[in-house]
Amino acid sequence: MITPVLIALAWGMEVALGWPNWLYRRIAHPVVWIGGMINAFEARLNCNAHPPAIQYVFGAFTAIITITAATGVAIVISHALPNSWWGTALEALIASSLLASRSLYEHILNVLRPLHQNDLETAREAVSRIVGRDPNQLDENAIARASLESLAENTSDGVTAPIFWGLIFGLPGLVAYKSVNTLDSMIGHRTPKFARFGGFAARLDDLANLIPARMTGLLFAMASANASAFKVLLRDSGKHRSPNAGWPEAAMAGGLNVRLSGPRTYAGHSTNEPWLNAGARDPEAQDIKRGLALYVRAMSVLGGLLILGIVGAHHAK
Repeated sequence: MITPVLIALAWGMEVALGWPNWLYRRIAHPVVWIGGMINAFEARLNCNAHPPAIQYVFGAFTAIITITAATGVAIVISHALPNSWWGTALEALIASSLLASRSLYEHILNVLRPLHQNDLETAREAVSRIVGRDPNQLDENAIARASLESLAENTSDGVTAPIFWGLIFGLPGLVAYKSVNTLDSMIGHRTPKFARFGGFAARLDDLANLIPARMTGLLFAMASANASAFKVLLRDSGKHRSPNAGWPEAAMAGGLNVRLSGPRTYAGHSTNEPWLNAGARDPEAQDIKRGLALYVRAMSVLGGLLILGIVGAHHAK
């Protein structure tokens, strides 16, 4: 199977079906399997009593073994499946589990619905599932801001980056990237427990998202049809504490003419993050709806580019 066709088929499956609940109940999810491996290593190797250098080495060992093992399984599966319709369908189904465009949309929609009804308690509970900040401190504007930031950043992490690495390396590329991203989400935190142990995983995730994050920012800017999106993207993307998240978030902020990032509270600790698109207004519930529409347009642009690439490759033969 030609890799772009496989990725397009997998993405179509993910958009249409997601990862069905009946399948999750029977075999869980590939990310859960990867997470179980990470937890097993972390429980045994992560100890603050170790010298900082040893903590870092043990964390790097955890990352390398996890990525190698998961990618090795993907390579075996990719080569073992027959070149038939059912072999292609099965490989595409596995690959679809590593994309998150549908689930991302649904998570943000779950915040929007109660917020539209002024049900702050339910909206706070929904947003706490997608961001790490203290939900009890969030009013409507802060909930909307957190939702849009999560939508922007996770478009890169959950859609653009897996597609990017999948197009280059097929199913093994998807699995390798998802392993890196799962490692970062589980141990790549700037906390006393993980700052050293997860340092290697965090830097590796930064590297893996370097190109996809910038692609995502450009996709949002293109889909917004708003010249200020490009202006804010170029001016403010470097202000974010993450070397990558600032790109899609700045483009989202400029495309919607709202401000994002700014001060927030994590586990009782306040951080004074700079604003992206500082002169604009705070987002409201209606801006989450606008953000979802922008997300759909941006993903449509990405899908169109993927189809054009497939057609162009076919005609080039």
